[in-house]
Amino acid sequence: MYKFRRHRKPFIIPCLIFINIVVYLMWVSKLTTPNFMELNFLISWKLLVDGRYWDLITPAFSHNMFFHLFLNMFVLSSFGGFMETFMGRRRILFFYLIAGFAGNLAHAITSNFLLREPELPALGASGAVAGIILLFSLIFPKEKILFFGIIPVPAIVGALGFVGFDLWGLYTQSQGGGLPIGHGAHLGGAFAGIIYFFFLRRKSRKALLLNRI
Repeated sequence: MYKFRRHRKPFIIPCLIFINIVVYLMWVSKLTTPNFMELNFLISWKLLVDGRYWDLITPAFSHNMFFHLFLNMFVLSSFGGFMETFMGRRRILFFYLIAGFAGNLAHAITSNFLLREPELPALGASGAVAGIILLFSLIFPKEKILFFGIIPVPAIVGALGFVGFDLWGLYTQSQGGGLPIGHGAHLGGAFAGIIYFFFLRRKSRKALLLNRI
């Protein structure tokens, strides 16, 4: 497995949390018009068709409800801070952006092609957070995490449970029911975590082979 070096205390994760808080304040304050926020900090298939490609990134920093912000930032601080310590600042920033991008793209695709709602908007760091949780769980599968914040389980079991929940939730939404949760975004971010894990493992094996040569 990829050998992480312990780095300095987290810096990027607190910065990401700060940016998320600033964007939340932009939503709830009168400093910007609602139309500006809806066009630049939401993701939907229609917005992408209209050419607003930056919406593949900006919603990963966007929340308009305090509980949604608090929950995502709490989990981001818990898992992200730990992962930054091991991965380093550049890697955690790169991965947050990639997982957020993947989550937003997955929401746009699933809402258009599966749910048949191309104008369905979404926002939040949940896709990026899901990616970080999956990456953590694959690297440290035996570490204990709290499933739904209540039940202590091995990390890999909890991660698979979350993925299963999102698959079930997305199927339920496709049948006209379900909860107002961006299951597609969660799955997109989780998929990014899985891909990045195998990238790290391949990189580790390549480095080991070079050392032997």
